[in-house]
Amino acid sequence: MSRLFVAIGCFALLFSSLVVVPAPVAMGQEKEQAIKIRWFGQSFFQIESAEGRKIAIDPHAIPAFGRQSTTAEFILISHSHDDHALIDMVEKEKKEDQFKEGDILRGVVEPKPGKQEWKTIDEKRGSIRVRTVATYHDTMNGMQRGKNSIWVIEMNGLVICHLGDLGHELSPEQVKAIGKVDVLMVPVGGIYTINGEQAQNVMKQLKPRLYTLPMHYGIVGYDELAGPEEFLDGIKKEDIKKFPETNEIVIPVNLKLDSPQIAILNWRKEEPKKEEPKKPDPKKPDPKKK
Repeated sequence: MSRLFVAIGCFALLFSSLVVVPAPVAMGQEKEQAIKIRWFGQSFFQIESAEGRKIAIDPHAIPAFGRQSTTAEFILISHSHDDHALIDMVEKEKKEDQFKEGDILRGVVEPKPGKQEWKTIDEKRGSIRVRTVATYHDTMNGMQRGKNSIWVIEMNGLVICHLGDLGHELSPEQVKAIGKVDVLMVPVGGIYTINGEQAQNVMKQLKPRLYTLPMHYGIVGYDELAGPEEFLDGIKKEDIKKFPETNEIVIPVNLKLDSPQIAILNWRKEEPKKEEPKKPDPKKPDPKKK
């Protein structure tokens, strides 16, 4: 009987040595979760969660930005101006699907022509929470350009704040309503929104932990607004991260930075350049002509 137990023990030891633990678990190399943010110029963004769920914010079709379109599960609109509310520039992942009215969330509504009202939104879609904070499009309590809504988006443990066409610095009550911010999208071009200096002040009010993404500013071919230079004035060079060839930033959900960064995205992703075929060296004989 004792020999039988010894034999069973040896067999169990041999079997356990043959069991292979999957590499990611054994090595602690699970795929790092990250969100992706893509900018299409002006205030038009797509945000993709770690699970692949996509939100579009303030779509437009400004010719200077290439009239780009994108896909999303639902759309957030800060106010009703055409350069922020062109929902035709967004499609569902499956093109045969259509957006329902409940998929288009508007922070400012017009119950009748010429009359604007904020729409208070605070709702969850699965693990994603979106909510609004009421602000104005100008410094005159909306008398000049109307109302604006800030969007606060919570996903994968990160808080993303899109200021829309904010026209003034924030009150203490608005700062408190927004709460902590990991990633901030702030208009900097002036004229229709806060300018670069004011945007710096708003950034200091909200203290984004990871990144600030300037938006709603002029580019070559679209000089109606000022560029980002005033906003960047006085910022340490090591705190500015430029992405000249892509409109996308990938942010790991567990990311920690030594200091907050300003991310300057291109408004489109550059296509990789095709290599031209090498021309034959005239000094070398062509092997095909032997």
